[in-house]
Amino acid sequence: MISWHEIFEHEKQQPYFKSIMEKYQDSINNHTIFPPQQQLFRAFDLTEFSKIKVTILGQDPYHNPDQAHGLAFSVPKSIKTPPSLLNILRALNFDLKVPTAQHGDLSAWSKQGVFLLNCILSVQKNQPESGRKIGWEQFTDRIIQTISHHHSHVVFMLWGNYAQKKTALIDTKKHLILKSVHPSPLSAYRGFLECQHFSQANAFLLKHGLSPINWDLNNT
Repeated sequence: MISWHEIFEHEKQQPYFKSIMEKYQDSINNHTIFPPQQQLFRAFDLTEFSKIKVTILGQDPYHNPDQAHGLAFSVPKSIKTPPSLLNILRALNFDLKVPTAQHGDLSAWSKQGVFLLNCILSVQKNQPESGRKIGWEQFTDRIIQTISHHHSHVVFMLWGNYAQKKTALIDTKKHLILKSVHPSPLSAYRGFLECQHFSQANAFLLKHGLSPINWDLNNT
């Protein structure tokens, strides 16, 4: 199995990636950008490529101060749980009767093989989707394709129309794709809270001889 190091070394040589990093550096020089630069690739740092069991796709990082820390949907423990993440925890409670954690730090999931990837890796303060112009999606699309190609039996959780468009990058014969509306309060009431993706993911992993995810964030 290849490693993130090998994947990054290959992508770094590509003209598109060099262009992305130039634009990213320019954005840092001229704006307040989230997450902090040292946490830009934190999802990759916490989840080894060979250990990926579940991939959850977000769109872009939180754009308010102190929220984004490099993991899709996650926030540091000191930060109030945002509405979409609160709905994720509510869906987990409905599905597996896991008590709703009093924090929104999903790092414990990452360390078990849940790859929490924002398709756009950076954002300008108070400017949602501002990172789109940097071109991050060309890189993260390659990452999704690489996971699909090199792995078998990964669960992809695609919440909302944006994430579901990434289905075309995934080999559906090898992997399980779970789709629902976005956990945002604007849409979660249309089936997300009852989607039972967490139990379905664990059942799929067990079926293929893989250990399930402990989704309980209490005591983490």
